[in-house]
Amino acid sequence: MLGLDRITFDPRIMGGQACIRGMRIPVSLVVNLVANGKPIEEILEEYPDLEPEDIRQSLLYAAWLTQERVYPFQSVEKVK
Repeated sequence: MLGLDRITFDPRIMGGQACIRGMRIPVSLVVNLVANGKPIEEILEEYPDLEPEDIRQSLLYAAWLTQERVYPFQSVEKVK
C-alpha cells in the first residue's frame, strides 16, 4: 500500500490497529501528537524507538485515509 512499509497491522498488537513497525505505538497516536502541535523533535525524544520516517509515513497514511471522493448525486424525479 503506497510504499508505507513502516505501517503494520497485527491482530495481536493493539487489536490490529495501524502501528509503527510492529511496535505498540499506534499511527493514531503519532498523528494526534503532530496535529496538536507537538514538535517532531519532542515526539522523537518521548518515543526513542520512533524515527523521523515513522512520523512521515504516519502522516502519509492518515492523508491516504482521508482522501475525499465526490460521487455525483443524480436527483430522482417524483413519480406521480
